[in-house]
Amino acid sequence: MYQFSRAIYLRLADDILDHEVVLGTSNHEKVLRACEGAIERLATDRHYFAKPARTLFREIRIYFPMTAQRKACEVVRRYINAAEEYFSTLPLHGYDVNGEPLQCRATTRRGTACQRMPLPHNGYCPSHRHLAETEDIEAMPLAA
Repeated sequence: MYQFSRAIYLRLADDILDHEVVLGTSNHEKVLRACEGAIERLATDRHYFAKPARTLFREIRIYFPMTAQRKACEVVRRYINAAEEYFSTLPLHGYDVNGEPLQCRATTRRGTACQRMPLPHNGYCPSHRHLAETEDIEAMPLAA
């Protein structure tokens, strides 16, 4: 899973600004941690991570000079798209990429997480599959 975050970092490492270090962590370490965090979230929480490439680029763009920001944006977009394709092709069989059992994305009336096995195409169990339909309906006016 981390091959994507390491690939992003390696492609961008030469362009990272070296002169700023805050609280003992270098800019290189911050960029690497941001890449790892984005890929981890993409792997474990795809349904709630709407624009992962944009999110990651906004987080790391301050560590690059203006002349390298276009390259950084293109590299992030290319590798995030490849990671999304890879994670979408993984067989679910009841476990996520970390080996944890999958759970429905809905909550019960008591506010606890639903413990049932989700359907692979929407992340909700058969009892809560109607929630996936309402997500599509709510997203249409926002897009317009």
